[in-house]
Amino acid sequence: MGISSKLQVIGLLLVGLLALQAGANFDYGDAMDKTLLFFEAQRSGKLPPHQRVKWRGDSGLKDGFLQGVNLVGGYYDAGDHVKFGLPMAFSLTMLAWSAVDYSKEIVKLNQMGNTLAAIKWGTDYFIKAHTQPNVLWAQVGDGESDHYCWERAEDMTTPRTAYKLDPNHPGSDLAAETAAALAVAALAFKPYDSSYSALLLVHAKQLFSFADTFRGLYDDSIPNAQAFYTSSGYSDELLWAAAWLYRATKDVYYLKYVVDNAVSLGGTGWAVREFSWDNKYAGVQILLTKILLDGDGGSYTPTLKQYKAKADYFTCACLQKNDGYNVVLTPGGLIYIREWNNLQYASSAAFLLAVYSDYLSERKAVLTCPEGQVRPSDVLSFAKSQADYILGKNPKAISYLVGYGQNYPIHVHHRGASIAPVSVLHSAVSCIEGFETWYRRPQANPNIIYGGLVGGPSKIDDFSDDRSNYEQTEPTLSGSAPLVGLFCKLQSLSAGSYHHRLPTPYQKPPVFYHPQTAAPYHKAPESSNPYNKAPGDPIKFLHSIISTWTIGPTTYYKHKVVVKNISQKPITNLKLTVENLSGSLWGLSPCLEKNTYELPQWIKILSPGSELIFVYVQGGAQARVSTKSYH
Repeated sequence: MGISSKLQVIGLLLVGLLALQAGANFDYGDAMDKTLLFFEAQRSGKLPPHQRVKWRGDSGLKDGFLQGVNLVGGYYDAGDHVKFGLPMAFSLTMLAWSAVDYSKEIVKLNQMGNTLAAIKWGTDYFIKAHTQPNVLWAQVGDGESDHYCWERAEDMTTPRTAYKLDPNHPGSDLAAETAAALAVAALAFKPYDSSYSALLLVHAKQLFSFADTFRGLYDDSIPNAQAFYTSSGYSDELLWAAAWLYRATKDVYYLKYVVDNAVSLGGTGWAVREFSWDNKYAGVQILLTKILLDGDGGSYTPTLKQYKAKADYFTCACLQKNDGYNVVLTPGGLIYIREWNNLQYASSAAFLLAVYSDYLSERKAVLTCPEGQVRPSDVLSFAKSQADYILGKNPKAISYLVGYGQNYPIHVHHRGASIAPVSVLHSAVSCIEGFETWYRRPQANPNIIYGGLVGGPSKIDDFSDDRSNYEQTEPTLSGSAPLVGLFCKLQSLSAGSYHHRLPTPYQKPPVFYHPQTAAPYHKAPESSNPYNKAPGDPIKFLHSIISTWTIGPTTYYKHKVVVKNISQKPITNLKLTVENLSGSLWGLSPCLEKNTYELPQWIKILSPGSELIFVYVQGGAQARVSTKSYH
């Protein structure tokens, strides 16, 4: 081996050693505190005096008023300002489960107050939204129009349409998930506020009855949600809600429900490799396995054993011991389920496995996987590997939890974080101005959205910190929520974990960037030919308008542009000029040079005959698109 090769090996060993040292020194308590801050940043409504995220202000103060109902409060879903009921309810279920199973650890970290406050901000909203036993207001905000604007929540100009579920418009998945969230929250609050706990249970029982009696998919009743949170079914949520109601009430009716419906609702039939806001089967199976492990199954033991078999399947699949039917892992060891916001699936699975490792450990149980036995400590170690990957032990050496560590995403796809706050920039930021002045700017976000778990890397551990790369840089409630319990559990195992730990009292002042004046908008004449192509240009553009809508006096158009390589050679380093653009643009990355865009970093080559699509929104005439340069 030559000297250069030896140096390379030594370098790799040093990198690996540093990574291991970093993994050994993660401050999970600090990560947990920052995760709770993310929920404060996502609050909608009138903010409380003790709000720690100071760059946020009051917003959505008239939500529901046009429909004659008070829907002020709750949480914004992600980087946008829609209050989607299904992921919000799942997030509250995860937060409350953390407060129940890790109550002692959270108290020792001096975080129970912040944790219960985060839960209550959501459960108070659900109580408002549950206006009648068989009525649940399921969503506030129109996803389509909201995504065409880039503005602070405090400046919202998009419609705040509210959508409800009732017997004629059922939504068993959403109603049952909300029932589950309220049932777990009742357990979390019981030691601290028994009357509030009892109120939560009243609503939980009514919502479960509504979900079970009037069956249907919520996004069939609310088509507006289909493009954002499509439900794959409601059977898992019915079992999920019943399981939590049994744990909260000890009413055998709910235990009998999950046993009697084990086959018809798929609880003992579905062997899954995913746990998420949409798929709760693994959670149901592990939750019911606890009853079996505790010896409380009674005559229902045979069916509970079938649930346990499926819980073990999920666990063995995650640990790569399931005879080939395993969860996909990236080369760096991260659970990989989907391209869009993959880290939410990793965080949910890791939390569930940490919980299961505790249930197994309490009974000194060992799993027998197709490829060998698995101890509870092995299950917890895998959960820890996912947490460590998130916090920086990964091929990119980046923390995907915003604000944690020294290297984390700074171009997070989040409206509020990317625009200077009202306390600094007192004038409102309009829909189009937000895109022109703030969305497209290359600088870091002016506000750090602490604790937001971004979408994360690709299946090959690649990551692009680009505000327009929303698949990878947008944080979500459902991604961050499971981390509270996971980090709390891991911190409890760290030496000296409880020494003088106090919650973050306020945010460190970020560096604010003042906006520059946007260039005036001039309409360009409509092109008579939809194809824009200069002589000899290897690139052809096909323009089309795919939707229109009106907000106030202005009509907006959503334009689609197909970019096609019509040459016989692959094209790299393609840069496009987009002139007369007054609105938002998705699918290309802005360059420092004015009106210049390049392909996203994850698209390296445009092969002969291949196409890519980008879209933009604006009022008036279409933008002028042309080829600037290429190789």
